[in-house]
Amino acid sequence: MQVILLERIAKLGQIGDEVAVKDGFARNYLLPTGRALRANAANRARFEAERGQIEARNAERKSAAEQIAEGLNGKTITVVRSAGETGQLYGSVSTRDISDILIAEGFQVSRNQVDLKNPIKAIGLHEVEIVLHPEVETKITLNVARSSDEAERQAAGEDLTSAEAIYGVDEDAQLQTFDPDAEELFEETAEGAETEEESAS
Repeated sequence: MQVILLERIAKLGQIGDEVAVKDGFARNYLLPTGRALRANAANRARFEAERGQIEARNAERKSAAEQIAEGLNGKTITVVRSAGETGQLYGSVSTRDISDILIAEGFQVSRNQVDLKNPIKAIGLHEVEIVLHPEVETKITLNVARSSDEAERQAAGEDLTSAEAIYGVDEDAQLQTFDPDAEELFEETAEGAETEEESAS
């Protein structure tokens, strides 16, 4: 389907560009969300007549998005969730969850603006991209932990999914080789025991 873009769309084009897209993408996304018009004579004439207004509205939306991005850029949000010993969440953190959290923090971000490839299913620090406008993107960090205390430890760089964090086991100590002095003492004790057995017989 040929469409006229009403805003910049990544990998497609700029405002006013006439591009070919898949029918489903046009019908399910571009047309119903007001991001494009079907390319025909009537819509071309309409676009040219309203071009100034369309560009002005886009500039306003971009400016509003830039203000939100300024407050979000580099921000770390703590998310407390139940999880097992190994750090796997009982559930996940989805785009809707992230949107709700950001709105509660005072940032108007819809779930469609949260660019999360897959739901978050483990504790840890997760970088998430927020696309506020076709020309405005920013990144935040989600600190997903089982408690506020664990979130602080993770923020300080501690890995809460390690064996030491889970069981109190020092992984490095476990990997250390045997103590040569201890082995020598064992051999001497064994030799002494053999001598005593020979004397007794």
